[in-house]
Amino acid sequence: MGQWFMSNILQGKEEYFTLIQKYSHYQSVGRMIEYNQIKGKGGERAVSEYVLELKGITKIFPGVKALDNVNLEVQRGEIHALIGENGAGKSTLMNVLSGQYPYGSYTGTVTYEGEECKFKNLNDSEAKGIVIIHQELALIPLLSIGENMFLGNEIKNKSGSIDWDRTYSEAEKHMAQVGLHESAQTLIKDIGTGKQQLVEIAKAFSKKVKLLILDEPTSSLNDEDAKMLLDLLMEFKKNGLTSIIITHKLNEIIYCADRCTIIRDGTTIETLTKGVDDLSEDRIIKGMVGRSMDDRYPTRKHNVSKEVMLEVKDWTVHHPLYPEKIVDNKINCKVHKGEVVGFSGLQGAGRTEFAMSVFGKSYGSNISGELYIKGEKVNLKNPHDAIRHGLAYVTEDRKTNGLILGESIRFNTTLARLSKVCEKGVVNTDMEVHLADEMTKEMGTKTPSNEQKIGNLSGGNQQKALLGKWMFTEPDILILDEPTRGIDVGAKYDIYCLINKMVEDGKSVIMISSEMPELLGMCDRIYVMSEGRLAGEFTAEEATQERIMASIMQEQNKK
Repeated sequence: MGQWFMSNILQGKEEYFTLIQKYSHYQSVGRMIEYNQIKGKGGERAVSEYVLELKGITKIFPGVKALDNVNLEVQRGEIHALIGENGAGKSTLMNVLSGQYPYGSYTGTVTYEGEECKFKNLNDSEAKGIVIIHQELALIPLLSIGENMFLGNEIKNKSGSIDWDRTYSEAEKHMAQVGLHESAQTLIKDIGTGKQQLVEIAKAFSKKVKLLILDEPTSSLNDEDAKMLLDLLMEFKKNGLTSIIITHKLNEIIYCADRCTIIRDGTTIETLTKGVDDLSEDRIIKGMVGRSMDDRYPTRKHNVSKEVMLEVKDWTVHHPLYPEKIVDNKINCKVHKGEVVGFSGLQGAGRTEFAMSVFGKSYGSNISGELYIKGEKVNLKNPHDAIRHGLAYVTEDRKTNGLILGESIRFNTTLARLSKVCEKGVVNTDMEVHLADEMTKEMGTKTPSNEQKIGNLSGGNQQKALLGKWMFTEPDILILDEPTRGIDVGAKYDIYCLINKMVEDGKSVIMISSEMPELLGMCDRIYVMSEGRLAGEFTAEEATQERIMASIMQEQNKK
């Protein structure tokens, strides 16, 4: 049918006008190809099936070629996944497309809806209907949903002042499009992360989005909220919206993407199509890292000692702003030497709050209970006390609370224990450089120099640098809060190897993770938390996803 259809178009026959109506949307292996009419000499012809074409994109930063002749073709009305390891160039490519890296700062061409685009800034791309939502949501917590949605694009009345009635009514209209049932006057700080993500998408609709780009949209969402978001994208697709999604969660790609393009080391490797190519997790990983990974969780010798390194008894934590609210209620747990202990639970279960409160009471109020380190009862009044007693806490939010992005790797590495590089209160720079270099090598952080600003590193290398910062304190007990969030499978494997090395060296690890396969693959024991309480405890042999979820639901049903 396709050859006959095209031949008639080229011959300019009158039947074309009937055919263009009948086959204006032609389904092919689960994707939509739209043919438009373009007048040309000798009759009508069809435009490219691609709504977006990036050809030969090359982007060079000082000393680094971030993109090297990258090509990307996106079909109209599809969900297209862009995947690759941290530092592969995915976000850089999207910044080129959106105009954040303006025309002239790269080579190659950006063609959108058949027209070559030379975007100078984000406003240029948004005027064409291209909207990008970054991993770090661009929302102001103390402003309302409506204020955030039209910030910089305010709706004004004839007198030039903001028309608040229209602002909130328009906001709620776009909120309804994404299934967000809140008042537009609700403050951003008063809604959860999942709803904040919906606000960003509603904000995109207020800009008349045609091509939606989402960079790690589910990295901070639980499984339920993530599925709701992906289902929403698939619903938008039915109405003709084109989406590009960047994610490290391979199961999400298999669930919602029509095609995926793999980038490795700044170069396009291949594009895989659902229903035509093998779109399995193993196949995607092979394309990303250049090799198959038969076992995503490295094996280790389980040398768990009977010695208890950390024990918590009847640990109760109240909310710091609302003291009447109990966040963690009578938690009892212990961690042995050489053991990886996991903490599982849904978002809001109280895991992070528990970890931070143990780490020198850095969260909470009216904290009660008993804490023992190596059998000795301790009262850790602040993080400095915790570090002195061999405790370290690697935060889930590396960019806000974990690292100073504008400073060097060297500066960040030694920050948590400056006493190791000080003489009489003055930093010995030579010693600091030497010890920071050693830690960078031990962590396997990829960087041209330790003087590199840490904000210029990929997500995976930032995570390794954060881990190195706390390993520099020489801890006996390391609390890892979502240690692999937002990083690719290759970087995850490297982190897992580092965890294994720690416990093989006799250290103890507490691992908080929202990814149950990760906990099942790495932990000797798993505690399950639900609504601030311990809902269950499983050994590695006993633990399954079904048992963990059953214990969570059982605890919730008690209320």
